[in-house]
Amino acid sequence: MGRDVSATKDVIERGETALGIEFGSTRIKAVLVDGKHEVIASGNHDWENRLENNIWTYSLDDIWKGLQDCYRDLAGNVKEQFGAEIKTIGSIGFSAMMHGYMAFDKDGELLVPFRTWRNTITQEASEKLTEVFNYHIPQRWSIAHLYQAILNGEEHVSRVAFFTTLAGYIHWQLSGQKVLGVGEASGMFPIDIDTKDFNRRMVDRFDALVANKKLGWQLADIMPKVLVAGENAGTLTAEGAKLLDVTGTLQAGIPMCPPEGDAGTGMVATNSVAKRTGNISAGTSVFAMAVLEKDLSKAYDELDLVTTPDGSLVAMVHCNNCTSDLNAWVNIFKEFQEATGQKVDMNELYGTLYRKALEGDADCGGLLAYGYFSGEHVTGFAEGRPLFVRTPDAKFTLANFMRVNLFTALGAIKIGMDILSKQEHVTLDELLGHGGLFKTEGVGQKVVAAAVNVPVSVMKTAGEGGAWGIAVLANYMKKKADGESLSDYLNNKVFAGEESVRVEPDAKDVAGFETFIERYKKGLAIERAAVEALR
Repeated sequence: MGRDVSATKDVIERGETALGIEFGSTRIKAVLVDGKHEVIASGNHDWENRLENNIWTYSLDDIWKGLQDCYRDLAGNVKEQFGAEIKTIGSIGFSAMMHGYMAFDKDGELLVPFRTWRNTITQEASEKLTEVFNYHIPQRWSIAHLYQAILNGEEHVSRVAFFTTLAGYIHWQLSGQKVLGVGEASGMFPIDIDTKDFNRRMVDRFDALVANKKLGWQLADIMPKVLVAGENAGTLTAEGAKLLDVTGTLQAGIPMCPPEGDAGTGMVATNSVAKRTGNISAGTSVFAMAVLEKDLSKAYDELDLVTTPDGSLVAMVHCNNCTSDLNAWVNIFKEFQEATGQKVDMNELYGTLYRKALEGDADCGGLLAYGYFSGEHVTGFAEGRPLFVRTPDAKFTLANFMRVNLFTALGAIKIGMDILSKQEHVTLDELLGHGGLFKTEGVGQKVVAAAVNVPVSVMKTAGEGGAWGIAVLANYMKKKADGESLSDYLNNKVFAGEESVRVEPDAKDVAGFETFIERYKKGLAIERAAVEALR
């Protein structure tokens, strides 16, 4: 059913809308929603990072041309579909891939090219800060980039007057406000979840660490102000309106919500911001996020800590490898079908093979596989070799073969999640699943539930992603009731009536995965030998 064109045109012209724009690593996406958070129209712009002087970066020109083209695409689609011009909007929000480093002097000039999250040039800083803070500081975090620049003796460091992330930069240029949403801020520097601000004790430790460098600034003076979801983060200035809409049609004065990171907007889009919930995204890579009730007892290399957009602590496990090898094996079966003259329907093929896995032995019949196309941080690999291995007496059936390839896709993430459940005694009521692994109904969910021993739900309608998530946050700022939490708002006003399918962990599958993961850990020596032997 399409939208009522006349009614939608009125909504657009009255500005009863929210706009969300997210800068992903390969695409900038804009989504315009109505007061019920339903998508009116979207716009896109494809872009690519570039490697310059061994730094992954996007130029300022890339950023602004990309933003303007994305907005132009959205406005054109609105005009074409509804005959309306966007003159005003109820509220606007920006989000982007997190972390990285954008440093500016007192005149607002960029001091060095934008260093994105992809750069792995900060290992020394990452290790030293983790030790000083007793808090895991990944290489991609903004503070690791700043400290590495100090360690490198880079000349620009003493001239830094402000540093921020990509989302923070765009928001600043459009509103004049040097602010960040707390979720995005948590990827710059550790957050104190009681104050929902940068951790003051760690800020002081950092200043003490670099005191002998006589840099002429204190850390607190050069970082953005931290805001939580629902707070007003300024308004679109006249200059900002011209930067966004080069035609000059869009008017200034539109309220803006705190800029967020893609982790936070993903949590909003999957309705997993409440404590004891989480989400797992399983595709080419896999990550899981769990919203915690309290701080962890110590730092773990395998766990990154960030926050929800309303400031709850989140543990994140990210693994580089998930379904790539699984997909490669499915393609072998496709080739076989083609070789025998059969017509191949990939959805049917995936469905048949995935469902076959449910017939296998709980522990995969003694089979072992690793889908390491690349290195895997959680298990200590700098590079990988896809591998399938078995003993002569293992039960080598199609069902067990498919099952072991599904299980191993979640092997590394299981090890990370086990730290939370078995060492930190974190309890989760539910995980929301999204991504390619969940396309065949029931199978991916059943395997994930077995791996983490937590019920897994998948929404009937796939979420619209991060651009929609930040549009929802923009609406929340404008439309929330007094004292209404983000979690309540999402449950009652965004996802109420949303259909989902929930799969509970099966005790036999859980026990089978535990047996498999012990075999997986022992077999890492085989994977290591494969890396050494196959060059």
